[in-house]
Amino acid sequence: MKALHNLVEKKVKPHFEKGGRLEKFYRSFEAFETFLFVSGNVTKRGSHIRDAIDMKRTMFHVIIALIPVLLFGMWNVGSQHYQAIGLEVDFFDKFVFGLIKVVPLIIVSYASGLAVEFIFASIRDHEVNEGFLVTGMLIPLIIPVTTPLWMVAVATVFAVIIGKEVFGGTGMNILNPALLARAFLFFAYPAHLSGDDVWIYTNLQEGQQLIDGFSGATPLAVLATGNMQSLPSAMEMFIGTIPGSVGETSTVAILLGALILVATGVGSLRIMLSVLAGGVFMGLLFNLFAVNEFMTIPPYHHLIMGGFAFGAVYMATDPVSASQTGTGKYIYGFLIGVITLLIRVVNPAYPEGMMLAILFMNVFAPLIDHYVVGANIKRRLGRLKNLQVKMDSE
Repeated sequence: MKALHNLVEKKVKPHFEKGGRLEKFYRSFEAFETFLFVSGNVTKRGSHIRDAIDMKRTMFHVIIALIPVLLFGMWNVGSQHYQAIGLEVDFFDKFVFGLIKVVPLIIVSYASGLAVEFIFASIRDHEVNEGFLVTGMLIPLIIPVTTPLWMVAVATVFAVIIGKEVFGGTGMNILNPALLARAFLFFAYPAHLSGDDVWIYTNLQEGQQLIDGFSGATPLAVLATGNMQSLPSAMEMFIGTIPGSVGETSTVAILLGALILVATGVGSLRIMLSVLAGGVFMGLLFNLFAVNEFMTIPPYHHLIMGGFAFGAVYMATDPVSASQTGTGKYIYGFLIGVITLLIRVVNPAYPEGMMLAILFMNVFAPLIDHYVVGANIKRRLGRLKNLQVKMDSE
């Protein structure tokens, strides 16, 4: 590794530094260099917080936490495909099929998003931040495997430019970029993100056909039709052997990722638990009225269907677009859970509500923090005033 570092420093880097023939691309080179090697720059003056973790390590922890859902999603893509055509194959064949279909989505997401990041870094002459390392992985995990690659590229570019760069780049965005990409796809190309056939890769080869009675409907789509008898079992939904977005089906894999995020201190346990609490509260409230069949299902079913668990663990906990205060995190997460179920049940035309609920609360997160901070200041001033009155009376 030392030999490689010396080669980069002495032979490659001079071409990108000021005066070199490739100086316009210095920020792009710097991004790759800092990805490979720890930066040698240190702080020399002023007050600084010394911490063992930086943005690169934070993003790396999130990527590690996404590995369980990524691997299971690849296997499930293959499993759903072979189940649709009625063909029995082993675990390896299912995984390889899913690998072949999912990897291109990841490549296109990273290529298009990083291209925009590099362009803006060169124009503004600032460092390329590592924030897109996570966003580039999240986008393929929250869309159907059948999404055309050009749509993935367009949605990713839209999310990076409109969701991040117009606000100043990483750390300045008010909306979750990955969810913004999915929202763009849903409203711009609804036919490719809704319906039974978009969740399973069923491009049939010669001699193949779907088995009789097979449906690629997700559990939420089944509930929207009112056909409760076709709903998968709770165990199937918990394990994740159901149609859905690549990384959103398995609650087991998502819980493994949640443990990693909480153990490393990257994900907010307050937000995760409050989202679950909001979902359970709204589910119980619907059970109390139960004016239709959708309102009668147990609250825990909502927690293991659609993107609820994935959104609670990986999306709602985004440290940039979520609430920053301790109390605000509870309010923010609870309202996400409530609004998610409200959208699902009240609006049958759009059975999944997690995406819109998080984006909606992203907008209100600063307002929540504003009132929480204001309440804290008011409470402390009140205590100070009471103390002064007590001292004056003595």
